[in-house]
Amino acid sequence: MASQGSAGNVIAALASFFIPGLGQLLQGRPLKALIMFVLAAVLWWFLLGWIIHLWSILDAALFKRP
Repeated sequence: MASQGSAGNVIAALASFFIPGLGQLLQGRPLKALIMFVLAAVLWWFLLGWIIHLWSILDAALFKRP
């Protein structure tokens, strides 16, 4: 996945749209994926999971490999 706006980032953002953290997992960032998935799951109990869900999508879409 080359750079911001690349097809890989678009696919990762779409994956995170359906399951928070899945896009990060596809990008090879398992720890961040786990954190986002768990935070979203916990916060959905308080109807605040959408915040993490959106953060997950944006993070996957804007990710630049170092």
